[in-house]
Amino acid sequence: MLKHNLLDLLVCLLLVALPAGCATHADRLRQVRAQFYSGSLETARSTINADVTLHGGEANVLKLERAIVDLSAGRPKDAEQTLREVRDAFDYLEQKSLAEGALAMATDDNAMSYAGEDYEKILIRALLALSNLMGDGGDAEAYSLQVAEKQDQIIQHGADASGKNPKADYKRVALGAYLRGVLREETHFDYDDAARSWAKVVSWEPAFAPGPEDVQRAEHGTHCQPGHGVLYVFTLVGRGPYKVEKAEVRSSIALLIGDRIASGTTRHTLPPTLAPIKVPMVVVSPFHVAGVEVAVDGHGVGVTQTITDVGRLAVEQYQAIYPSVLTRAVLRRLAKKGTIYAVKEATGTKNNSWQNLVFDLAGVAWEASESADTRCWGLLPDKIQVLRIELPAGEHRIGLHATGSFAGGSEEQTLARIIDGRNTYLLANFPDDRLVGKVLQSNR
Repeated sequence: MLKHNLLDLLVCLLLVALPAGCATHADRLRQVRAQFYSGSLETARSTINADVTLHGGEANVLKLERAIVDLSAGRPKDAEQTLREVRDAFDYLEQKSLAEGALAMATDDNAMSYAGEDYEKILIRALLALSNLMGDGGDAEAYSLQVAEKQDQIIQHGADASGKNPKADYKRVALGAYLRGVLREETHFDYDDAARSWAKVVSWEPAFAPGPEDVQRAEHGTHCQPGHGVLYVFTLVGRGPYKVEKAEVRSSIALLIGDRIASGTTRHTLPPTLAPIKVPMVVVSPFHVAGVEVAVDGHGVGVTQTITDVGRLAVEQYQAIYPSVLTRAVLRRLAKKGTIYAVKEATGTKNNSWQNLVFDLAGVAWEASESADTRCWGLLPDKIQVLRIELPAGEHRIGLHATGSFAGGSEEQTLARIIDGRNTYLLANFPDDRLVGKVLQSNR
């Protein structure tokens, strides 16, 4: 009876694991990215909605893609609602599920609910602030404060079992502090708060050239000249980071050597590590947009500057936690080998029997069924940039033209209404030399 129960258990584990070798999230994301970058926003949205229905375990991260589509298409309220929903879901999923953890050890990390990478959790709040600014802006400051709060929380709770904190040196996202400075300065009263916020920007993003000037302006208590207002042009530029599956060759070879040694010195053989250990890797796109040239009434006034380097942030944060990702993948392999060994021990399998060969083949198939967890927010930009322009009150024609290592791309034009003593905000998405979607303007 025990033998039959163990055999039944092994068969069940294989049946659960084998579907993992099918199409991955990376395969589905490739189609969505192609549709989005070609400007087919409604097609991309339909594809995302269909995938949400078919692949429930990816629903939250797919909704993030839909938020970017909605924002680019001129639906900032829809984007904000979706981002808020996923933000809350990710916060809830930070609670670990023992059942999901056990299933992931028997299959792979795709069995766990996706709770977002650290940089994604932070950028959700940053994009919430930008989305809200494109509406009435009433909650933009609260969202900007959440950016810093979430960063602090992630770092404070980043220690691993050994007591080391690989997240202690995470680079800070300056966009939240920048936005708070922008909003505080517009009150014409809270200049001290604005100066403190922009001082953080200078510290966290020293390459942001306008930072020192922003601090100095706030310290002098000046928002703009009388009869003028301020235009902030925010741009999402370049194609952002995404995940691909990578074979960890060195670790796989080391594990193969180890299981061969163990097979020669223990009562039973272990399944050989023929299938490489698979892990996700964050990569950045080769498409490069340097910035967006801004013209006002036909005259060039400047180029947007990077306030948050999303690609660099994603790669550096993932590199910091990569040892733990690899350790989990290796422990999963050891657990699977241990399960096969235990079944052989319980069933009295002989090393030179056909049954032993069947168990080893089953173990190899079980390990080969693994797929790396490539779920990620794939429509993020490579960089978030901004340009501040002080203009006389009234209506102005604004021209936007992407610059970078490419030829082509036409200037996109829009009208911006500048209000005396107030801020006006534009938002545009340039994943390459062409605008995707619309140029959004705040409607406060």
